[in-house]
Amino acid sequence: MLKVPVHQVAGHRASDGNLGPLVDDSGRFYKPLQGDERGSNEVAFYSSFSSNTKIPDHIRRFFPVFHGTQLLEASDGSGLCPHLVLQDLVSSCVNPSIMDIKIGASTWPPQASEDYIAKCLKKDREGTSIQLGFRISGFQIYGNKESGFWKADKQFIKSFSTEDVRLVLRKFVSSNASADLDSDPDCAFASVVYGGSSGILAQLLELKAWFEDQTIFHFYSCSVLVMYEKELTVEGRSSGAAVKLVDFAHVVEGVGVIDHNFLGGLCSLIKFISEILTTPYEYPSKTCPHDTEKNRLCSDNSAME
Repeated sequence: MLKVPVHQVAGHRASDGNLGPLVDDSGRFYKPLQGDERGSNEVAFYSSFSSNTKIPDHIRRFFPVFHGTQLLEASDGSGLCPHLVLQDLVSSCVNPSIMDIKIGASTWPPQASEDYIAKCLKKDREGTSIQLGFRISGFQIYGNKESGFWKADKQFIKSFSTEDVRLVLRKFVSSNASADLDSDPDCAFASVVYGGSSGILAQLLELKAWFEDQTIFHFYSCSVLVMYEKELTVEGRSSGAAVKLVDFAHVVEGVGVIDHNFLGGLCSLIKFISEILTTPYEYPSKTCPHDTEKNRLCSDNSAME
């Protein structure tokens, strides 16, 4: 039985008659193909990536497993629609904290139309893409059984400043994370989730090493997903910290050139996370960058659609 993903934090959602992805109970994620060249581009990327013998096995684990395409009833009721069939990256998780981070100072491919470039450039300027080389596109942070998840409003995230990004990356690994941006996060889980030989930082560095050499693909408008389970961490077990790459509708051939746009954004994200592990945080002021009224976070599990 297909259903709406509970833990989707960015992108189009299959709710209220809208077209969006679906999942099943066997660990598969069904992403509707976009009707223009983006849909065929993403299928082409997965097909090429899956069959390319030059991709090391330790790098393949950062990408969803591709199971081909399938005609399914669209979530918006418009009839049969081709879907990518992918690994559901959070199917084994119970209450995952997840962050979607779009990588790159430029989020449009070279062949994009002027209208599309203008649309992307507007988003890149409104957020932190141009300034930092990445921007947060969405997140959910699990609090506890009573409070459930905290999930930021899309409009609030769109206008994040550099300081907002730094603060949310800290809240992501804090025991006292809350919707109140005036509260100073304790980063109680930073060393376990971000640090260590198998933590998020180590995985990002592994990806960075590959991007410093690979010239097969250029990844425009691709996102890094970082995730972990706070409850496992509290219980003293492995946090399940994981890094995954998603969204490949704008991947182009690298033609022997390093993907400096993606690599630069990845290095910037690594710097921000490294600072959390090594540098004491000086909270900027009692007045938060965005007033609390604008930061509408959901605090119950039912808010996750």
